[in-house]
Parts: sequence; structure tokens; C-alpha cells
Amino acid sequence: PIHICGTQYTPFSKLQGLVRLRWFPKITLHILPPTHIEARKELTGKNRRKYSGHVLADLMADMQFSASKTQQTLFSSLLDARAIHGGGHLVAEDLERQPLSYDVLISRSLIIGHALTAITSANEHVGLLLPNSSKTLCVLLGLSVHQRVPAMLNYSTGAGAMIAACEVAHVKTVLTSRRFIDLAHLENDLAHLATRVHVMYLEDIATQITLKDKLRGIWQSQTARFWYKNNHNAHAPAVILFTSGSEGTPKGVVLSHRNILANHQQVAARINFTQKDVVLNFLPMFHSFGFTIGTLLPVLNGMKTFFYPTPLHFSIIPEMAYETSATIMFGTNTFLSAYGKKAHPYDFYSLRYVIAGAEKLQASTRELWQDKFGLRILEGYGATETAPVVSVNTPMDYKLGTVGRLLPHLDYRLEPVEGIEEGGRLHVFGPNIMQGYLLAGSEGVLQPTASLYGKGWYDTGDIVHIDDDGFLSIRGRSKRFAKVGGEMVSLTLVEQLAMKTWENASHGAISLPDTKKGEQIILITTHKNATLGELARASTGVAAIYLPKKILFIDAIPLMATGKTDYVALTNWVSAQNDK
Repeated sequence: PIHICGTQYTPFSKLQGLVRLRWFPKITLHILPPTHIEARKELTGKNRRKYSGHVLADLMADMQFSASKTQQTLFSSLLDARAIHGGGHLVAEDLERQPLSYDVLISRSLIIGHALTAITSANEHVGLLLPNSSKTLCVLLGLSVHQRVPAMLNYSTGAGAMIAACEVAHVKTVLTSRRFIDLAHLENDLAHLATRVHVMYLEDIATQITLKDKLRGIWQSQTARFWYKNNHNAHAPAVILFTSGSEGTPKGVVLSHRNILANHQQVAARINFTQKDVVLNFLPMFHSFGFTIGTLLPVLNGMKTFFYPTPLHFSIIPEMAYETSATIMFGTNTFLSAYGKKAHPYDFYSLRYVIAGAEKLQASTRELWQDKFGLRILEGYGATETAPVVSVNTPMDYKLGTVGRLLPHLDYRLEPVEGIEEGGRLHVFGPNIMQGYLLAGSEGVLQPTASLYGKGWYDTGDIVHIDDDGFLSIRGRSKRFAKVGGEMVSLTLVEQLAMKTWENASHGAISLPDTKKGEQIILITTHKNATLGELARASTGVAAIYLPKKILFIDAIPLMATGKTDYVALTNWVSAQNDK
């Protein structure tokens, strides 16, 4: 196969109105090794054509990824995007309603980046305690161009977790904003954080920026192609994100420039984006979904992203989607369900893609969006450690109940698990797999990624099944299985049974030690009158081993900032109830 890049920008292109056209764009030919397509002999007719179509589509996706530029830094990719889409193309906006073009974004990033060099050093891990906004984007790009590594702090976890994250990542300086601290009521948390790290306010740094600094930034922006030679290592750390961890101790996930850019191109090889698209990004930047996909994917690929500071404004976000004419929205099941219930049927009139991840998409949420808005939610799957997308359903390749097919250039192995007949524990290997962890006890020292299949392989910890068409189905977390009487029982399945029985309530299932059967399953629900008998009657054909031993009522299921169920807090709550 031969990939021709650049001709789509000529006046003869069929993409008129979707891309910036110009005479004599740079045209590049990528010639890949010969490939032979051969269908299996037992396939005939429709099945043979379907199989050949899948093979050809995968070949074209692999070709597109192979021809993409991933061996460079984020700033180099930003310069490429400006060259393609034009310096005046608008790419970022927030609630201040001052859209930023590529020229302005690059200028401001260089200006703030230069100011930050006075208080930071090369390769230093710098904490960011900031909301979704255009200013935050400028700060992280400014740090990146000067080889500083932003460490995105999760302000929803409290001072203790933020201090632990700073210690794990060896963060000595944290950048924040007085206005943000006031609006988010984080004064107490910041006071505790300030006892362990040096806190700097952007408002104070801004007062030190002179007219000379601003003029230099504008000049450097316009001449960046001459002085920025992309001589930085694409495999160097680009960002540190933190996972909560089932034990409650944060782990630092180190993603390189190539990890992030590779995941962008893997997604772009499967889903069509254009510079006319508008992304409504309400997912926090400290979450991999919000950072890599909600923020950097649109900015580095010519789309406009609108930053909204919180996903919890369930009534306002549908209005923002209408007001901004958003065409793409990423979210979790929890948030999409809430927006769907609050929104007017016309609020999402302009949306082309609604992509769900981070937690299982419930059938009730999918049906709500289909019936009320006429939109099919595309469910995907990933992890912070995979930058973050591993698989995703697409308009071309979609199968109900799955999380789509694996992205191009991503290899996998299924580790057999005792008690699981179909599927196994998923291990993945590819260009989007993290550099490694920063762990407590070895602060600041990178622990390279590895699994039983070797270096560079990442053990997802998820039990999955992959069908003959390559679609991936999640059976549950390995830690989200209970061993009851020697049998493996999925806690996710227990939650699905509860959701089917009481659709308008929230549910969480955990396991606790049991002297007789090894472990017992506890279902926690917001449905006041839930009983084991009603659950059993609604779960026709389901063995008793898959039903909980006890049902407890709670006012609200505890959630993390990403919308996922906080199982650590839920287990602690159940333990406290048992102690009463």
C-alpha cells in the first residue's frame, strides 16, 4: 500500500469546505511493505466479503497510522497543526469567551513558558492545580516547550491525596490560581498542600511579565519553525497523570510525547475528524480522558475545543452543547445519563459523535440517547496507562454490548484466568503504552512498564473476551471478581442485574471475606425498598451464586471526579455499617 499525504489540501480536493485549501502544499508518499489479502477458504458469499472488508479497513487504518508523525514533541505537533490549518484558525475557548487562534495560543504558551523558566528547571516535575480553561492549556504547553513535565493534580481527592501525589512524583513546585482556589473552595486543601510544596500563583507570575516579554513571545511564535528544531526526545516524559489505585495510594503514570501523539493518530485512523468539529470538553484535565482526548486531540488536529470547568452541572452542559454548536462530546455513563435526563431534545442537535468511556455504558443510557436525541453513543475502552484509548466502536465498526475493536498497531495477549472459560486477562503492547509508574517508596524513580509477557507490555487487570470479528467485551476487573465457593463471580454482573431490576437507582457491588464460602457479595443501592427476593425474581435463569448475600441502602453511591464509582469509599462505608 502507498499513502499519499498532502493532496487533500489542494484546490482539487473533495474536502472543500472541510479543510484549508492552498496551492502547492507539501506532499509526502509513504510506501509500505507489500501485503497480501486472502480470505479463509471456508468463508463464502456475504461472510467472505465481510471478512475481506474488515481486513482491507484494518490495512488502511494501519497505513494511515504508519504514515502519521508521532516521533516528535507536542510542541512540534502544535506547529504542524498551525501550518496545516492556518495561524488564524480558532482552536480553544472557555467561559471567558475569548477564542484563541493557533497564533495566539502559541504566543501565550511561549510567554508564560519563558516566565516559568525562572522558577523551574529543565526536566522538573511541576504540579498543576488548575481547572479546565484556555489558560491551563497555555501553561502546560509553555512548560512542555521548555522541557518541564506537568503533573496534573486531582483536586477532588483532598489535600492528603494531593500531597501523596506530589511525593510520588517528586513535585516541589505547584502552580495554581487564586481565583480558582476561591471559586472551588479549596483554601483549606491548599493550606495543607503549601506545608509540603512551594505554591506559586499565576496571578503573581503574570505581574512579572513585561511588554518586552510579550513582544518576544509574539516574535518567537512567528519564527518558531526556524528556531525550534524538534531536537527533544519524543520518548521523554510529556505529562504525569495520577491514578487513584484500588488501595487508595496514588500512582504516577508517565506518558511520553510519542505515547500521546500515537494514541491521537490511532483514534484518527478509525474515526473521521475535521477542522469544522467543535469538542465540548468538561472532563477534568487531571483525567487521561480529559487531558489526552478532550484537550490535546482537538488542539493538535485542527478542531476547536470548548473548556467547561466541571462535568457536574447537569442542566448547564446540555445548554452549552447547544450554544457552542458542539459536534463531539466525550463522557462517562454517569454524566451522559444525567445530561440525557436534563436536556431538551434539541440541545444536542449538532452532535456527530458521542463517545463514552471510563466506565460501562448502561443499556438505559444508550436507549435514552437513541430515543430522545436520535444519537448512538459509541462506547470505548482504555486506561490512563494506555494514553488512554485501547478500543472504540466507530460508525463503520459497531457492535452492541462491546467496546469496539482494538486500535491499529496495538498487540494483545489474553492471560488464562482460573474459573473464566471465555476470555482472559488482557495485556497490551503498542506505541501508546506508558513509559512506566512513579510509585510510593521509590519517589521520582520511573518503574518501566512490564508484565509476564515482557518489557513494554501493560497488564490492564481486566477480564475480556474478543470475538471473531475483533470486538472486545469487558467481563470485569480481575479485582472486581469475587470467589464464592470456588467459583469466580463478576461484581459487574451483579450491578447489571440490579440495574435491570431497578433502572432509576444507582448500585454498587463489593465483596467481603466470608468464613464459609471464602467471599460474600454485598449490593449497595439507592433504591429504598430493594429486596433479595425481588432481585431474584427479576433475574430469571441466573444462578443463586450470582446474587448478593445482602442488600444495603445508601443515599448516594460515592463517586470519583471522573464519574466512576469510588469502591474504596464504598467498602469503607459497608465496613462502618457492619461495625455499628
